[in-house]
Order: sequence, then C-alpha cells, then structure tokens
Amino acid sequence: MEPGTARIAVDLLGGDDAPAVVVDGALRAVRADPDLHLLLVGPTEVAAGVVDALTPEQRTRITIRATRTAAGPADHAPRADSTVRAAVSAVRDGAADALVSAGSTGATVSAAALGFGRWVDVRRPALVASLPAVSGPVILLDVGGSLEPRPATLARHAVLGAAYAAVAHAIVAPRVGLLSVGTETGKGDRPRRTADPLLAAAPLPCAARYVGLVEGYDVTLGLRADVVVTDGFTGNVLLKAIEGAYTMTGGPPAGGDAPRAAALLGVAGTVVVCHGAATPDDVASGIALAAHLWRRRATDRVREQIAGLPTGGGTDQEDPQASAGSDPPGADRREPRRRP
Repeated sequence: MEPGTARIAVDLLGGDDAPAVVVDGALRAVRADPDLHLLLVGPTEVAAGVVDALTPEQRTRITIRATRTAAGPADHAPRADSTVRAAVSAVRDGAADALVSAGSTGATVSAAALGFGRWVDVRRPALVASLPAVSGPVILLDVGGSLEPRPATLARHAVLGAAYAAVAHAIVAPRVGLLSVGTETGKGDRPRRTADPLLAAAPLPCAARYVGLVEGYDVTLGLRADVVVTDGFTGNVLLKAIEGAYTMTGGPPAGGDAPRAAALLGVAGTVVVCHGAATPDDVASGIALAAHLWRRRATDRVREQIAGLPTGGGTDQEDPQASAGSDPPGADRREPRRRP
C-alpha cells in the first residue's frame, strides 16, 4: 500500500443497493488502510452506521457532510443538494482530495464537469478502466463517459489513455491501439476509419506509440497494445462482456482482478465511478483506487504529460453533457468490478 494520507469523499446514496453496500464498503476501506480518511456524504443516520462500527481510533478518520438527496439516472445536471454534487463541492473546497460514487454515471460525470471544470483541450471526459490481460494490464477507454464515437474524441482519448497508463500503472512507452473489427487499414465504421489516420499522425505522451487497429481479443491478451481506445458505448458493452466471461471461466487471469471501478479523466479533480450494482468489495476497491490516484497525483500528472500536445484533429460539435454517462462500470448494473 502506498504511503500518505488520502481524504476521500464517498457518496453514501450512490448505487442500486445504497446505502447498505456503500456503508459496508467504506468500513472495509477504512479498516484496510490506516492512512485513509473518509468524508461520508449523505444522511447523518446512515453515516452514523459507519462511525458506530469503528474503533475509537478509526472514528477520528471519519467526517460527515449531511445531505439527503440522491442523484437519479436521468439527472444529467444533478441538484446542488444531491450527494454527488456535495461530494464534488467537498473536493473543490479542499475538504476532501477525491470522490467516489456508485451512483448514476451521467450525473457523476456532469457534476464533476460542472464543479471542477474540464481541461481546456478535452471536451468529452473519459472513463478509463484497467483490465487484467494475459500479458499484463490493459487500459480501456472510454467505458461510458460519453457514447458517441466521434473521431476527434477517439484521438483525444488516445492521448489521455497513454498518459494514464504511464502515470497510474508505470507502463513504459505504452502501445496504443484503436478497437475495430479487423487490423487492416480501412477496417471498421466511418468514425474508426477517420480516427485511424488521426491517431497515426498524432503525437502521444510518455514515449507512447500508435500500433494501429486492434481487435477484441487484444484487450484480453494484451500482446499488441497496452491502451485500447474506443467509444463509451462499445467500451461499456465490451467491459461487461469480458466480466461475464470471467464469471463463466472462474475468474480473470492469474494475478489480476475484475475491474470494479473506473477513473474519470478530463476534469480538474480526482473522480472514481463504481459499478451501479457494486458489492461492498467493489466500493472498497473504488475507494482504494481513488486513494491510489491521489497519492500518485495521477490527475495532475496526466494533465502535465499532455500539456502542449495536440489532442487529435478536428472538433466535436456537441453539447458536452448531451451523451455523458452510460453508467459504467456496469451500465446495466449486473457484473462485479475491480479497481484499475
């Protein structure tokens, strides 16, 4: 476990089975990490369930911000008194370092974009998950931050994914591939065919290199690419299909865990989104991921790595909230997740 205090704001009302699983996950996280401090955002009586179950020493690492409104799945502009908006405000005001929610991804992405602001050269924030491939971790993005496969967005996400692989996972000279239906030039739909030459020409951070088109099995093998770029719709479907395969075969490759949370890139804050149907272990893993990212200064370092780099050709003429959030990880709220 990495050293250093991390203060994580936890949305107590986010998720299908909240608040019970969130409370249980928060307890597990606090007991596992002696340097972890939690700001519990939600009803006071729910937060008290966490505090009462802890030792006196552990209780000193818990604070509470009371609010009673949960953001719903249709709330792309969640109310100011919602738990996710309150968690964003806590981070923005310096009361916490990062936030975790298993609630509506659309609401979480929108709240983070509104509260923290987007990076000037990233119109569409991306959710990035880490999968345990046979030859090592593979970074997959987008897994649901936005649904439309615009070529310029795919090119920008390649830059984000390369920097995240180097910063969060210490992958040297990451190999970046674009997910398609074949590896030959010209394969795929129009967005993929347009994005392929954009990526081939785009400078990438951290000595990363573009290896061209990759296929679905490259995500699970990891032999051709360390970073796989796709749109949020395809990425979310693929992620859940892989998790279903883990369930059928008895688990992920040796030494790896199924992804339980995704990090949001492109906003000026550290945000982790857990599976809507999260288990207590999933919530604890999401909290651990948020602490890991904060301790590594991952958000700031990713931003530093991409500063001054073109983030893909073309523009995305769209409302930045119009298609934000498909509810990953686990938009249909069924499979378990892990921290990247």
